[in-house]
Amino acid sequence: MGLYERWCESTKERDKRKHYWIYVEKDGGRDEIHDDLAETIRSHYDRLERIAEDVDRLGYKVAAKILSEAMPLTPKGRSGDLGEILATELVEEEIGLRVPVRRLRYKDGRNMAMRGDDFIGAGYGGKDEKLWLLKGEAKSNKVLGKTTVKSARKVLNRDNGRCTPDSLLFVANRLLESNDPDDNTLGRSLRDEVGLKSLRADRIDHMLFTVSGNGPHASLKQDLEATDSNRDQYVVNIHVEDHQEFIAAMYEDAQDLGND
Repeated sequence: MGLYERWCESTKERDKRKHYWIYVEKDGGRDEIHDDLAETIRSHYDRLERIAEDVDRLGYKVAAKILSEAMPLTPKGRSGDLGEILATELVEEEIGLRVPVRRLRYKDGRNMAMRGDDFIGAGYGGKDEKLWLLKGEAKSNKVLGKTTVKSARKVLNRDNGRCTPDSLLFVANRLLESNDPDDNTLGRSLRDEVGLKSLRADRIDHMLFTVSGNGPHASLKQDLEATDSNRDQYVVNIHVEDHQEFIAAMYEDAQDLGND
């Protein structure tokens, strides 16, 4: 079972290509996924095998210090990062596209927000099995409101709804540096798309992903109703009532590598 299936109850509404997904924590769901989520958070900042090598060489305490240097210190930074992490996991678990590059491993500074699209899903689909993309914007707020939703939609719509060239090129180049031939193939497709811009709008889906303490604000449904229907549109909310406490606790536990 995937992370979300164990963690939350979901309500999913669909109107043609418009998807409205609401997730609420199950009783005991957080305890069920706690350790896996802590490990998932670590994996977005560094490769798990590299962390294990640090433990073997230097011990748990020093390895934990190395890992913690990659993670944000501020509540705002942690909230933003966790929004991207949870969005990435949802795309791969529920939609089936890859989010092939863990962006947070490449931050200029641990308390700095990265520029460009928050997350890009990529794969091959349709009858012709050609390139398919998902452009995503993630927001994590104690109190979600209309201003935040409007801002996120504006970002999704920029560049005529296409993934921004710098974001797409960043992902493409990381894939081309891989030793995996499948990564190289996908990277080549993405790099070609930066130059050719050949994908139609109906092959570039959008996701507005939110995590909030107040649950799904009415503006989310209104935003989805107002969007165009020439692509798959996903509007998602994860309701975590103790939003800030949850984030603080998860980062504390993600940095704790144990001692045995």
